[in-house]
Amino acid sequence: MSEKLNIETPHERRPFKAHGHMDVVTLGDFTLGRGVFEPGWRWSNDVKPIAGTDSCQTHHTGICTSGQMTIAFEDGNEITVGPGDVVDLEPGHDAWTVGDEPCVILDTGIKAYAKPA
Repeated sequence: MSEKLNIETPHERRPFKAHGHMDVVTLGDFTLGRGVFEPGWRWSNDVKPIAGTDSCQTHHTGICTSGQMTIAFEDGNEITVGPGDVVDLEPGHDAWTVGDEPCVILDTGIKAYAKPA
């Protein structure tokens, strides 16, 4: 069965502790999230209390559409993503918004992201 739903009317909105939210649309086995990470957002402050893990354990795949975010991995590597950057991010990281513009990322790896453990 073919389906469609506009991201502006998501099935679910998952608020972060502060500084943004994740809009979630699920069609069959496909889940897409639009993360809006406001200035000041940091995973370890805004999602860790929800996830209950020491680092983000989600495997993210998606594209940044605006703003910037730095991702710091447990092995010490860091990357910064911005508009147009496509990502495949392994679990085990912290992340934070860079600058004073919200970072927006469309993410296919968020089925359980920012849901209470």
